[in-house]
Amino acid sequence: ICLPASCSVWLSEAQTEFKRVAEENVTLPCHHRLGLLEQGSLDIEWLLHISETVQKAVITYSGGRVYDDLNEEQKGRVSFTSNFLAGDASLQIISLQSSDAGKYICKVKNAGQYEWARITLKVVEKPSKPKCWLEGEMLEGKELSLQCRSASGTAPISYRWQRISEEDERAEHLPPNSRVNISNPGQVLLKNLTQMSTGLYQCVATNEAGQESCALQVTVQHAQNISMIAGAVCGVVVGLSLLFLVVRLTIRRKEKKRYEEEEAPNEIREDAEAPKAHLVKPSSSSSGSRSSRSGSSSTRSTANSASRSQRTLSTEATPHLTPPQYSQRQLDGKEEPRKADFSQLVKGAAQSRAFQTV
Repeated sequence: ICLPASCSVWLSEAQTEFKRVAEENVTLPCHHRLGLLEQGSLDIEWLLHISETVQKAVITYSGGRVYDDLNEEQKGRVSFTSNFLAGDASLQIISLQSSDAGKYICKVKNAGQYEWARITLKVVEKPSKPKCWLEGEMLEGKELSLQCRSASGTAPISYRWQRISEEDERAEHLPPNSRVNISNPGQVLLKNLTQMSTGLYQCVATNEAGQESCALQVTVQHAQNISMIAGAVCGVVVGLSLLFLVVRLTIRRKEKKRYEEEEAPNEIREDAEAPKAHLVKPSSSSSGSRSSRSGSSSTRSTANSASRSQRTLSTEATPHLTPPQYSQRQLDGKEEPRKADFSQLVKGAAQSRAFQTV
């Protein structure tokens, strides 16, 4: 069957697959032979099929103009790689992202003729830097669990634990007492810890895009050393407590002594001598004065002896001394006091002396 040249259709279909790592660049090929027909009617279109019913325009050429800002997620990252008018309409995508993955279709139309190409793009991400941590006690005879996990990355991700030599940083096998969790390869159990278990352990997370690693330092301690450290800490705490108590007692003792010294002048001494009482002597007669002085001297010795025997009595118990009563004539000097009055006065003074205390 011969068809007219004007109705001829050239079909060129190529199905290829590209796999690239995220953040890298990729060039999706699309070559055609329609650029030589009519320059003004050439149309080029790149489409991204996200699903069977959803597709997005990536970049187009129509009416002599290029449109490369059709997809917001790929804006500024897509372009034609070469002279698309001469037959190379390949698409370049820079800084690949996971959202760039999918099926791409390149359509070229000119003068009623069509050519297209289909390309599948896969974008893989290498594992993120894994997080390493320990679970358990680093003591002799105990068990220790080494954990490792990456938060992101294209599945499947494999994990491998290894021991790093401290001398030449060379990877070594795990100790014989280690066990890898089959259901969770990121977990390694170190049983019955010994001093030989001490060292640097590294976890390597790997997938088809690349690998990342993290490391942990394991230092196994003697149980005796732990007891000694705990005892030393307790001793230091007790010593500091005793020192604080001694300092506090010393300060309180000094404060008490200072208080006693300040209060001592205000106290009444019990062994101090009580003040002596003075008798009121009438001056109306010289003979009466001589008689009173002789009576006082004779009674002072008696009062002193009584005072020494009555030191424990309070000064408040001293009876009130009532002076003798004199008549108006005696006060005027016309009549001398009677001897009985002087005797009563002397006797009262002696009694007053006997009740005074020191």
